[in-house]
Amino acid sequence: MIIKNVLIFDEDETFHPGEVAFENGKIVKDASETAEVVDGEGGYLIPGLVDIHFHGCVGADMCDGSAEAIDTIAKYEASVGVTSMAPATMTVSEDELHVIMKTAAAHKNAAGAKLVGINMEGPFISEAKKGAQAAEHIRRCDVALFRELQKDADGLIKLVDIAPETEGAMEFIDAVKDEVVVSVAHTEADYDTAKEAYDRGARHATHLYNAMPPFSHRAPGVIGAACDTQACRVELICDGVHIHPAAVRATFQMFGSDRMIMISDSMRATGLSDGEYTLGGQPVFVTGNRATLKDGTIAGSATNLMDCIRVAVKEMGIPFATAVKCATVNPAKEIGIFEQCGSITPGKDADLVILNKDLSLQAVYIGGVKQ
Repeated sequence: MIIKNVLIFDEDETFHPGEVAFENGKIVKDASETAEVVDGEGGYLIPGLVDIHFHGCVGADMCDGSAEAIDTIAKYEASVGVTSMAPATMTVSEDELHVIMKTAAAHKNAAGAKLVGINMEGPFISEAKKGAQAAEHIRRCDVALFRELQKDADGLIKLVDIAPETEGAMEFIDAVKDEVVVSVAHTEADYDTAKEAYDRGARHATHLYNAMPPFSHRAPGVIGAACDTQACRVELICDGVHIHPAAVRATFQMFGSDRMIMISDSMRATGLSDGEYTLGGQPVFVTGNRATLKDGTIAGSATNLMDCIRVAVKEMGIPFATAVKCATVNPAKEIGIFEQCGSITPGKDADLVILNKDLSLQAVYIGGVKQ
């Protein structure tokens, strides 16, 4: 197949007019003479999005621990242009975590977005900054438990969240930093503690600004430590609810486009109407794109990643090509799958999205197959 009459995304944050060919599920330099031609109608051709932090959508959640939930999530994500996904777990019981990991390992990627990883968000977090996580299941960092879960998941855990000020956290980083990306998250850590965590080998920050101390001129905290650590990439939820547009623009200037990762942090209400849902076993109330616990605490988002891109571009002033890079190239690099996807490069999977000039969805391809 050849997709013609499109503006093609480049990793240098530009677009160029051209065409892209693919066959047998892979992007190729030249298509056969008998290839089917698709007219992109002057729209944008971008890599399929890679969401490395979200919980669920359309009534399903990763913590449901069922094959049906993963199938439902995968199909919805594909329908909105997410072609690779690393859903997040929550702070749930150890027994539930084992089931979740084993279920993920058994997933065959038969349809929809590809399950390329798991983001282990909890239980190694701070109770004081638990957000929508369940306090009764929070526990100290445990290397043996992590490795048991990683074995259950058949190596799918790509990110593990920790609060570095908690007992055993620094030793945990020392032990697993070469096995998984360690992220600072749900934490009360000050600058010095967070910087020590990064110096020891952590290199990611979970949903920056949320569930951590604020950045200030005398107490820069996790945000300052992450900024000072060039190897660190940071997540940002650009749904228009979690972070003010001015803070989003400032963060892009602080960290630069190479270190920013856009995530959705979406929960099971995403794609559904307003109402009461659950996240990690707790009731969540959704109105529009705002999801909160009963006490008003923000509980994930109700916005998919493609809509986050639209919000960032249309309402926050982030350049479109920059937003695309932060939802494709950067997350793919962060979890080690950039050789397979994340850019429009010959030899990579033909995971592609065609957008119209108004950024509405025209078509989605996963492994060269139209969704």
